[in-house]
Amino acid sequence: MRVARLAALLVVLGFTACPRPTAPVDAGSCECQTPIVQAPSKVPPTPVRLDAPSPHDVHPLAVCEAKGKDPLEAAQAFADGLAWDKALSCAAQASALAPDEPMAHAERGRALVALERLDEAKLAYARALAVDPQSLDALLGAAHLYSAVLPSSREVDELGVLYAERGFALAQAAAARSGDKEELAIALELGRVAAVALNDVGRNAEAIARSEWVLERAKDDPEASFERALALFERCRFPEAQAAFQKLTGDAKRGGHAHYHLALILERDGKQAEADRHFAKAHLASPEHFWTPVLLPKPEFEKELAALVEALPAEVKADLKGVPIGAEDVPALADLTTGEPPLSPTILGLFRGPPIQEACQPEDGDPCRSVVLYRKNLGRAVKTREELVQQMKVTLLHEVGHLRGEDDGELAARGLE
Repeated sequence: MRVARLAALLVVLGFTACPRPTAPVDAGSCECQTPIVQAPSKVPPTPVRLDAPSPHDVHPLAVCEAKGKDPLEAAQAFADGLAWDKALSCAAQASALAPDEPMAHAERGRALVALERLDEAKLAYARALAVDPQSLDALLGAAHLYSAVLPSSREVDELGVLYAERGFALAQAAAARSGDKEELAIALELGRVAAVALNDVGRNAEAIARSEWVLERAKDDPEASFERALALFERCRFPEAQAAFQKLTGDAKRGGHAHYHLALILERDGKQAEADRHFAKAHLASPEHFWTPVLLPKPEFEKELAALVEALPAEVKADLKGVPIGAEDVPALADLTTGEPPLSPTILGLFRGPPIQEACQPEDGDPCRSVVLYRKNLGRAVKTREELVQQMKVTLLHEVGHLRGEDDGELAARGLE
């Protein structure tokens, strides 16, 4: 789930706040089809329907009201005043008059994002970066689009990282060379966006580094502070994360998320009453993100799990012979930190041990293979009992996939993310 991020970016660049849809837990890859280029042939082209609207009819643009200004300057002025339709008209004129000017395409992308015409915005930023791959304005706009606006998927999130990291490296170097305050401001914005994007793809150690770079130059910056706290939580550095989130509980935009993560940490420590108070504050601050969880009593949860196991195909149940399948409330720290990077504390399930194609080793324990589903994490990921049972089924099949030797990418491609 995503907090209302990039507040400073929205103010400085004039983006409107477009809340990004909540990312699914452990989001998988997005299969992107390669466009088909039709070779010349004798097959007659598909007739064009005369009553079908053209792209220009769908979003007709008014004439740019430049009033003697350069169209690009007019677009920027309208954007600063949040007059996005007018900004788009002038940016479109600027890009038509100067197709090799990356700023014109970047301004058009900015207005299109504000108007929620996201497919067009992607093309505008792609055009800007095709003209100049080092355009900081285009890199910052594209990074914001992919890391904070578009629905989350592995492909989208990874593009956000690429844009943000490239922009940050360029802006950081430029600011270091010149010492110019405006270039430093751009580097700070890109550092914030990079931290968001890196957290989105699970590169939390790098997110900490980007956040701390910003905080060294902008003390107590709320965006960087939140991303750092989130990354510490995902790295299972719970005492540090708790202290960091505690400082953010009074933040109007991030307070709900801070309370929620504090609750998760306190619950892990066995301080349920205190955790419940923070869960309630999170719900009060942001009910659309922190709804009432579906927490079945453990015996009832285990009964649903047993029914799901019983319904598995015979060949899958054969693979599970001798493999215990159980339920726990939340993941143990030892399970989360067995590898590098650590697993997220919010994982829904876990397969322990080697896949069935490999022999067990003494360090795998006895039994050397097991599957566990996490009752509380699953209950907080859904809104209804029906959704809970479905997510339990997907999680079970995901862990069975690991038992059979599949990795996360393969499982995501089969819809078991």
